[in-house]
Amino acid sequence: MTKTLKTKILTTAVAIVATVFAAQAAVQITFYEHDEFQGQSFNPGAQLNDFGNSGFNDRASSVIVTAGRWEVCEDAAFAGRCRVLRPGQYPSLSAMDMNDRISSVRPVTANASVVDDRYPAPASTAYDNRRRRNERLFEADVTSVRAVVGPPEQRCWVEPEQVSQPAKANVGGAVVGALIGGILGHQVGGGRGKDLATVGGVVAGGVIGSQVGRGGNNTQQTTQNVQRCTTMPSEARPALWDVGYTFRGKEHQVQMTSQPGATIVVNRQGEPRT
Repeated sequence: MTKTLKTKILTTAVAIVATVFAAQAAVQITFYEHDEFQGQSFNPGAQLNDFGNSGFNDRASSVIVTAGRWEVCEDAAFAGRCRVLRPGQYPSLSAMDMNDRISSVRPVTANASVVDDRYPAPASTAYDNRRRRNERLFEADVTSVRAVVGPPEQRCWVEPEQVSQPAKANVGGAVVGALIGGILGHQVGGGRGKDLATVGGVVAGGVIGSQVGRGGNNTQQTTQNVQRCTTMPSEARPALWDVGYTFRGKEHQVQMTSQPGATIVVNRQGEPRT
C-alpha cells in the first residue's frame, strides 16, 4: 500500500469519526426525576432502546432538549405511545400524559417527517449552554440571584364572629298589645267614632307590643362563622433562578435551572457555559 493511499484512508477515517462525533454533539436531551427539573438527572447521549438498565425507567418527570428532535416512548423498543420533543424546556411531563412512563428514547433524523400532533409544546426555548469545541472559558462573578417560584398562594380559614342583624319583632307582644289597644279604643266615643278608635287602638297596641323586650334597639348581636383569606408567598420549590453576573465590565442576566455559586462559567462573549 502506497503512502498516498494510506494518507487518503486515514483522512477518510478521521472525517467519518468527526462526522459521527458532530452528529452526536448536535443532539442533547436530559431527563429529570421530578417536575421543574429537580432531583436526579439522566442524559442518555444517544439512542437507548430500554431504560431498564439505566436506573431511570419510568422515572422521568421533566425534560430539557437543547438540540435536535427526540422521540420518547412509554415502552421499551419504542413501543406504546410516543411523542417527539423539539428543543425546549418541558417542566412537567404530566402535561403530555407521559409522567413516569418513558422507557426508550432515540434521536429523530433531520429529514424525518413528523405529524404536528406528535409534538407537545415546550414551555420555553432551551438555551444550548454546552461548551463548543476549542472554546476558551472564563469565570464571571455572580452579582445577584433571585429564585423564581410560583404565584402567591391564598390561605383561607373560618372563625366565629359577632355580627349585627335586624332584631326580630315580638310577635306575642304584638298580639297582646293589639288586644289591649282594641279594648281601650273601644271605650272611646260612640258609633262610627268608636269603631275608628277601636281599629286605631288595635294598630297602635300591636306596634307597641311588638317592641316589648327590644329595649328600643332595632338590631341584635348574633354569632356566625365567617371565612377570612390572606395572600401568602408561595412555598413551592424554585423552578428557575434569575442570575445577574458581570464579565469584562458588562452586566449580564440569565435564567438557570439550578442555584449558582459565587461565579459561573462563560465564554469570551460572556455567554454561560456548562
